[in-house]
Amino acid sequence: MNDDTSAGAGDETALGRIETEVAMLMRLGEATRRGTGTAEHRVLDRAAYVILRHLAEAGPQNVSALAARLNLDGSTVTRQVSAMQRDGLITREPDPRDGRGMVISPTPSGLQRMAAVQAARTRLYGDILAGWSAEDRETLAEMLQRLNQSIKRRPRPR
Repeated sequence: MNDDTSAGAGDETALGRIETEVAMLMRLGEATRRGTGTAEHRVLDRAAYVILRHLAEAGPQNVSALAARLNLDGSTVTRQVSAMQRDGLITREPDPRDGRGMVISPTPSGLQRMAAVQAARTRLYGDILAGWSAEDRETLAEMLQRLNQSIKRRPRPR
């Protein structure tokens, strides 16, 4: 693989195609989610799903850790967490390491709803990618993970 970061004409063309395809992926992903007939896709909004997925994997977190992990502003995560708490998806408890702070944990209901969305999305992508080889699916998963890691490492303006 070529690690040269200088952008030649071919690279500019590829970057333009990437930009277009990512924009289309986001638009089609949202349209597919909204247009899917199954209720599982709609039991959580996107923000709640991502927060619950992270909490399920990483365990209880404070808002600052969640915000850093999700590359979001703390006030944004605080608003999302407040709405999730009202909906019974998460609980807030005193941080056992620092009683002044609070940690966020998923509730059984939150985990159940997250699992329903995850299963529905997995089935959906299984249908969408049915004609792809296992190798192509694995390559796509690896490339998407690399893209997400590169995006996460990119400094955000504050």
